[in-house]
Amino acid sequence: MEKLHIVTERIFDVQAETLFAAFADPATLARWWGPHGFTNEITHFDFSPGGDWRVTMTNSDGTDFANRWTFQAIEPPSRILALHHEPMHVFTLEVTFATEAKGTRMTWRMQFDDTPDNREIERFIAVANEQNFDRLGAELGAQSHPSIDQLA
Repeated sequence: MEKLHIVTERIFDVQAETLFAAFADPATLARWWGPHGFTNEITHFDFSPGGDWRVTMTNSDGTDFANRWTFQAIEPPSRILALHHEPMHVFTLEVTFATEAKGTRMTWRMQFDDTPDNREIERFIAVANEQNFDRLGAELGAQSHPSIDQLA
């Protein structure tokens, strides 16, 4: 089956270790994960290859979404690879952190099966990822800049 790739990038004016730590610490992660209007309760977090992460995301109308992830690879402070199992839209998320002159470029590469359902949510995901980045920047008190690719 063909794959659908969604890539979102932003440069943050912090070190790679700082961005990586925002994923590695469940208390910090719970404060910024997800699009605007969501809160999170992380009930299990084994940040190791093969470890599970369970988070219930609650939107502004009180609807809960129980999510289950498995970390597939963790390479501090440059890369995290995770598989999202449920509640829907099985996909992999690879997050990389690369040092640049203006800070650290964080890149999210999401890979889905190329299905009509996943094509429908593609635009939503791009917007949600940008909101995730906004929340992460606010959590870290960091300035962020569009990547060169986003400016083109």
